Amino acid sequence: MRTSTTMIAVVAVSALFLSACSSGSADASGDAGSAFGECEVTGEAGSITLDPVADGTLTVATNLPSPAWWKGISPEEITGGYEYCMAATIAHRAGLESVTVKNVSFDGLVAGQVKDFDIALAQVSITEERDKVVDFSEPYYSSKIGVLTQADSGVTPENIADRQLGVQVGTTAVDFVPETVAPKQEARTFQDTEGMITAVQSGQIDAALQDTAIVLGFAQQSGGALEVVGQYDSGEEYGAIYPQGAANSGELDKAISAMHDDGTFDALSAAWLAEAFGTDPNTIPEF
Repeated sequence: MRTSTTMIAVVAVSALFLSACSSGSADASGDAGSAFGECEVTGEAGSITLDPVADGTLTVATNLPSPAWWKGISPEEITGGYEYCMAATIAHRAGLESVTVKNVSFDGLVAGQVKDFDIALAQVSITEERDKVVDFSEPYYSSKIGVLTQADSGVTPENIADRQLGVQVGTTAVDFVPETVAPKQEARTFQDTEGMITAVQSGQIDAALQDTAIVLGFAQQSGGALEVVGQYDSGEEYGAIYPQGAANSGELDKAISAMHDDGTFDALSAAWLAEAFGTDPNTIPEF
């Protein structure tokens, strides 16, 4: 799922992080509230019991880059972000020593083709179709579909159907755009988010439609070159993915439920999303 100089740097090194098998790990510390990368993990160590796919570490699948959700562009560089710190907190509560990050294909992840992971956190919207091939946790974040354009593009609710739009393969926008936006010309599809973002920046497409919580991060990093001009209320919610029938799902659900109850998710939003987005997503006008 898914910068100016930042975006160019991301694209230039894309070959380094697009490999579906790349991975890296970071050491966890032992006490609640202590640093885990740049995270502050919370809760009681050992409050859940997991049987991880690799001894001593929580293996987490995701799709990089993903500003605000994962700080860093390759598994070895990840030091923070909403979902990384969510994973770090789960690892801590399971008494594990580290998190191992696997950078995988988003399309393959939601199709149930990725193997050898404990949990996947990649801003994945829960849908009935996906639920047939993967198991979802309870929701941990609500999102809408944002419209990312060049600054001063003039894209409005009235003319967006006349513009060339872009969507990423495997995302809910693939069906949402033709069914709800109904553009006059077929939306272009992209295999990855960074390719789609680059297409907006270069003028190959007029707008990219992707989760507001994702495109805001790219807009914030673009130095004013890109902006999110609006969003659609799609009723989407993000859930963690577990391998179908995974023995750990009950304990992972227990951790996620506890993180709702104890305010961990509110703290993660305040720490990682508000600053990275540069704006409150709720202030983006609805199309």
